[in-house]
Amino acid sequence: MQVIQLGRRGLLAAACAIFLGSAMPGRTEDAPAAIKPVQDLIAGLVEVMKAGAATSFEKRVNLLGPVIDRTFDLQAILEESVGPTWATLPANQKQMLADAFRRYTVASYVNSFDEFSGQRFEVSPNTRAVGGQQVVQTKVIPRTGDSHELDYVMRQTGGGWRVVDVLADGAISRVAVQRSDFRRLMARGGAPALAESLRIKSAALSDGVS
Repeated sequence: MQVIQLGRRGLLAAACAIFLGSAMPGRTEDAPAAIKPVQDLIAGLVEVMKAGAATSFEKRVNLLGPVIDRTFDLQAILEESVGPTWATLPANQKQMLADAFRRYTVASYVNSFDEFSGQRFEVSPNTRAVGGQQVVQTKVIPRTGDSHELDYVMRQTGGGWRVVDVLADGAISRVAVQRSDFRRLMARGGAPALAESLRIKSAALSDGVS
């Protein structure tokens, strides 16, 4: 098991569990390729955390943003969260949501992983296969206290393996939580309401920087 030094203030907020279905160890050829983006993400988080509060929030967003772009399939996550309504949106509204969602995602990670204080992150060398996806298991281990499991659901794309969901404590799906919230907002006020909500949340996470 690979151990990477890491620190974070808390797990990403989540409140809704999903059933992953039957799982099995990942194929040998899949595991290293699926794990590599998670290792890259952790390396980016460590860099941002070590920069800490002495570095402005916006500079940390600029540091982490390209890492998120490389390791997450933000488009797939957004489409899944919005649901069937996505296909009916005009191009300008899709772009508006994509921009707001990217900012919100990066701000969430910068806010959550904001200081380094000797914690470490363990990455399992084996993945779990769930259909055509692979689940990369990690643990956040503080200097004192209980560890927390944080797993990444990976999907093969044209650009390689990308994160399409994050599971807190091995089961609580960030996408499932977003899906409920996003679809409620879309039903109430369409893409403008969702984009505005994401901008407000991003500003709150980043101490007022929208």
